[in-house]
Amino acid sequence: MSDRHLVSRLVTLVLTSQMSVRQALQNFPKDTNDKSIITAYHALIHFEADEDIRKRDLLYKEEQDEYLALIADTLSKNRSLPKNIVGNYQEYYSNSALPREKTLKNLIKSLCRFLNI
Repeated sequence: MSDRHLVSRLVTLVLTSQMSVRQALQNFPKDTNDKSIITAYHALIHFEADEDIRKRDLLYKEEQDEYLALIADTLSKNRSLPKNIVGNYQEYYSNSALPREKTLKNLIKSLCRFLNI
């Protein structure tokens, strides 16, 4: 299974309430540079962060669900996400908390990010 197919499946499991966002994020591919996968990661973070808004605003919930469904569908076809969608999340890329392999190099990078250097 390709990384994009895996992420598509994870997003779908979240949308159908079969998996929590936290579980999905923990299962994302490690050390990826695929902007579409990184975008999906951040879209799920926003999905979880907007939980209170989603409860109060049904229209917002429906739009956000459709947005994530579009992301899942695009990735399931092994296609890149449109540039406008990727662009919506680029400001978050440098602070990405994507899963990483446990190597000395990644440990040092994490420590530097934590210390903000």
